[in-house]
Amino acid sequence: MLAIVGHTTRDVVDGGPVRAGGAPLFAARALRAVGEQALVVTRCSADDESLIAPLRETGLRVVWQPVAEYASFSLRYREGVRELELETVAEPWTVDDARGWLGEALRDADWVHLGALWSGDFPAETIQELARGRRLSFDGQGLVRPGRSGPVRLEPSLDPLLLSAIDVLHLSIDEADALGLSPDGRSLGSLGVPEVVVTLGEEGSIVWWRERADRVPARPVAGADPTGAGDAFMAAYLASRRGGHGPASAARRATEVVHGLLSGGLR
Repeated sequence: MLAIVGHTTRDVVDGGPVRAGGAPLFAARALRAVGEQALVVTRCSADDESLIAPLRETGLRVVWQPVAEYASFSLRYREGVRELELETVAEPWTVDDARGWLGEALRDADWVHLGALWSGDFPAETIQELARGRRLSFDGQGLVRPGRSGPVRLEPSLDPLLLSAIDVLHLSIDEADALGLSPDGRSLGSLGVPEVVVTLGEEGSIVWWRERADRVPARPVAGADPTGAGDAFMAAYLASRRGGHGPASAARRATEVVHGLLSGGLR
């Protein structure tokens, strides 16, 4: 089984009403689109159980835990450029979680994607514990975003122990730039992660695996809200990889899934 783990966030986009966000929601919508019977494990404020409702509407199995310290973001889009502010920082996913309720929830999961939001969201020790006996995917936000409130500025923080436990790494092109990487095989291979996916927004993606970098183009969707597109892409990509597709084929399939979701609205 494929599982997605991450915070369900309180998001405000362009001054609008509070709505659910985070990797679990956008991933779940992509997984519903491809018919994947996956698991979503998440946390949010005990006062905001209503934010879990959109997750449950996807029909996927959802395991959630209330927390006192939750994640919230403010997002604005100006001429296609996203301005992101982290308003509140949630509790990290601890090794005790991995050995307790989280590990129990993931007992049948052979592929797991960790939708990290900032550095320290999933400490290296937690990742090492979760990696036992399964394929582990990780969001590169956990390598470049500082875990503090305020406008989000990319500050690289590479942890060799963390990277050594990851099988698949997802980076946006901005995150790759922040890490000093160019989207080619030699540069991406320097991380020591077996499989690296770099999403390029409207320009598609690059997948690196077994010393080869393949570029997969995308079809832009005019006027679409791109919030969550990277999470949706990775969910569809991992479902395809788990189902036997090679990296380039999985990226093409994920690209089409995201195009369909953006055309209809990811929200």
